[in-house]
Amino acid sequence: MEEKQYLVDALSVNESWRMFRIMAEFVEAIEELSDIGRAVTIFGSARTTPANKYYQKTEHLARLLAQQGFSVITGGGPGVMEAANKGASEAGGTSVGMNIRLPFEQTPNEFANVKLYHKYFFIRKVMFVKFAVAYVIVPGGFGTLDELFEALTLIQTKRIKSFPVILMGSDYWKGLLDWLKDAMLGQGMISREDMDLFRVLDEPEEIVDYIKKFVIL
Repeated sequence: MEEKQYLVDALSVNESWRMFRIMAEFVEAIEELSDIGRAVTIFGSARTTPANKYYQKTEHLARLLAQQGFSVITGGGPGVMEAANKGASEAGGTSVGMNIRLPFEQTPNEFANVKLYHKYFFIRKVMFVKFAVAYVIVPGGFGTLDELFEALTLIQTKRIKSFPVILMGSDYWKGLLDWLKDAMLGQGMISREDMDLFRVLDEPEEIVDYIKKFVIL
């Protein structure tokens, strides 16, 4: 009985110390990012190769954003994240990589000139939103969709101030958009105004122009 109570007490202490680790990670990230200015967060697949058109478009987009004075934030890994960090850093801009410790896929890319390392997904998500004036969602998988719908939910419920959420690539997102309209909107699961929370655009130049309509540097 005493041994069981000892284990319970030990677990309780570990949980308490975890709170301090969480607070420390928040403080470190906020201090590191406090001077990056207006930033655009770019999400997309870690599996996208340099030969892929979305890798190339993302690199070009990030370069244009940096030239316009925006910082660029990504998850810090390969694929689309690498493309965005590369475009921003080679244009002389602030290129932020917020890495997450994962058992696969998440290898930090070499192009971020500001690097953070997160243990907790939820802290990383807070930082993505806190320091972004716009989101660009490039074709990706579950993680990309997670970040997209997280932002849309926060805007829809007015937990954060509305900002531009742009889906790059009408061909890739068409199936999802059809489902949103036919299933979710068609069956009353979302409102018609909710479809206006995001915009679908194809070219880097039009994405930058759209963001600039809402953001004053």
